[in-house]
Amino acid sequence: MSGDLIIPDAAQGVVLFAHGSGSGRLSPRNRYVAEVLNRAGLGTLLFDLLTPDEEADRSNVFDIGLLAERLLERTGRVREEVDLPIGYFGASTGAAAALWAAAEPGNPVAAIVSRGGRPDLAGRRLAAVRAPTLLVVGGRDPVVVKLNEDAQRRLRAENKITIVPGATHLFEEPGALESVAEHARDWFATHFTGPGTHG
Repeated sequence: MSGDLIIPDAAQGVVLFAHGSGSGRLSPRNRYVAEVLNRAGLGTLLFDLLTPDEEADRSNVFDIGLLAERLLERTGRVREEVDLPIGYFGASTGAAAALWAAAEPGNPVAAIVSRGGRPDLAGRRLAAVRAPTLLVVGGRDPVVVKLNEDAQRRLRAENKITIVPGATHLFEEPGALESVAEHARDWFATHFTGPGTHG
């Protein structure tokens, strides 16, 4: 599966993007967020969790265990390449995969950001997540706001919900995606430089 890895000079950490349903490494929204992170000195890896044939089967898109397994595989490869803190940026079902993977024993993740995500789909794994988690949701996406609030109550690690006023699920409104990128940048920068971020 293809991927685009960018590591700026003196990078503070690397963020792996876990894409949601109907999205991949070429998603303009996630590529924009990655560019903002790169300009802030953060590395990024955008890659596809599923092959095109696998994605054609919609059941795979909601197979959180499978998506998390793919994310863990790629995390292991990145750790072999760089000795830097690792974070996850998950969108939609990709957020559940990120949380599922972060709950895996022996996978020290420094921070997680969910954009319009479905963290509820990580189920019982939420309580085992140790990474500080930021849940970013659009203010005009009430169903997903509720799902994120429910998931937040099951998280035991440091966590926060940030509502982007006026934003719908895809953050297509003027300034909405910029707000997501800024919140993600600040969350990762803060937690990549904290104690114990190299695991």
